[in-house]
Amino acid sequence: MLILGIDPGSRITGYGVLDVTTPKPQYVASGCIRTRGDDLAQRLAQVYAGVGEVIGVHGPGEFAIEQVFMSKNADSALKLGQARGTAIVCAANHGLPVSEYGPRQIKQAVTGGGGADKAQVQHMVTAILGLSGTPQADAADALAIALTHAYARLGLIRQGSYGGGGRGRGKASSWRDFRPE
Repeated sequence: MLILGIDPGSRITGYGVLDVTTPKPQYVASGCIRTRGDDLAQRLAQVYAGVGEVIGVHGPGEFAIEQVFMSKNADSALKLGQARGTAIVCAANHGLPVSEYGPRQIKQAVTGGGGADKAQVQHMVTAILGLSGTPQADAADALAIALTHAYARLGLIRQGSYGGGGRGRGKASSWRDFRPE
């Protein structure tokens, strides 16, 4: 069973693929879908095509994506939401259940703290997966999203999902601090 994690963006969309057939998630692939041009519709089409290509190459069984967060720039937040929606539609069109996780939930699951910066996420993803090198920031974020979903599948954190049997949204627990409810 493979999980595809997506860190959406209208310019750079990170992706990470993990194998979760064993209790410890195993790295399969990661990278970035880089869009070109100034026309948003064309960039969204490139995001859709890129996510579709990753799905076609790796054949994941589940899809996890970061939830939209509000930023100071409303225009950027809208573009991010559109890129996110594009990736979700692509996953749905490929028959994948979609789960979503908030930025703090992802950081907490991977680093143990919800306020971690990108460098801390990169470091922990590299350590947890035993990677020989540090992935690019967007790819590391996508791997962190996939790890968060892997932990949710094990019942270590709560998840939100679309069409994927999630247990609803709730406060995240760090996988390091998991205690049965």
